[in-house]
Amino acid sequence: MQNLEQPLMTLEELCDALMIGKNAAYRLLMEGKIKAFRIGRIWKIPRQSLNEYLRSKISK
Repeated sequence: MQNLEQPLMTLEELCDALMIGKNAAYRLLMEGKIKAFRIGRIWKIPRQSLNEYLRSKISK
């Protein structure tokens, strides 16, 4: 279950939110379509970045 109060998401939470696999999620992150950063090997995705990505897809 997602904790919507947390400002950062994990890769797994991103996959759940978009209903995509890890390869597709990594592609979105590596191409910069969803802004995120890494701490060591762990991706951290700001929820705001996901919201911006979704808004950009809805407005097209």
